[in-house]
Amino acid sequence: MSQSLPELARRLQQFADERHWAPFHSPKNLASALVVEAGELLEHFQWLTEDQSRQLGASQRQAVAHEMADVLLYLVQLSTALGVDLMAAADDKMVLNALKYPPVTR
Repeated sequence: MSQSLPELARRLQQFADERHWAPFHSPKNLASALVVEAGELLEHFQWLTEDQSRQLGASQRQAVAHEMADVLLYLVQLSTALGVDLMAAADDKMVLNALKYPPVTR
């Protein structure tokens, strides 16, 4: 099921509202949860070689995908809490990165 970020944000908000989680979803708490989930994502790669990290088995890839989804979900919730348009912020950041890191010419 492919969807847009605004639709994902709406579904996440509905999910949280149905569980009365609003008091716990401050920007600080959401950022903290995002970092925890990023750590759980990293845990799947701990001790792997560069080559092993590029060749995950099916069950490893699924576990990594679930952790990636957790990171995305908390990031989307944080953007909603702060009123940040993630796609616009990403576009802005890519412009800044292009200025900071020009293409390499050989």
